[in-house]
Amino acid sequence: MVDSTVVEVSPVWRDVRRDADLLAIVADPNRLALLQALTAGTTCVCELQRVVPIAANLLSYHLKVLREADLVSGTRRGRWIDYTLTEDALVRLHAALPSPEPPHRSPS
Repeated sequence: MVDSTVVEVSPVWRDVRRDADLLAIVADPNRLALLQALTAGTTCVCELQRVVPIAANLLSYHLKVLREADLVSGTRRGRWIDYTLTEDALVRLHAALPSPEPPHRSPS
């Protein structure tokens, strides 16, 4: 017999899954190196190829993963694409990391 009990997923668990998915994306060394390079500002893909010395198709794949996660955006400039971190990329990544709860203060 199959148990058809519906289990409601808590909002906390959804947040943890979302954070884990985001951290898994940047856990790849190539993608982490790309993000680190982009902290200096908008960078041409031609420069990113020097930072992460991998095949062009693989570099394109990693940038696509970062774009789909809304961590970077690209702007076409002729035959090149300039990449930049999205406005909230570092905030979202920082928020995804565990942090201690602030101490509870008793009412005075």
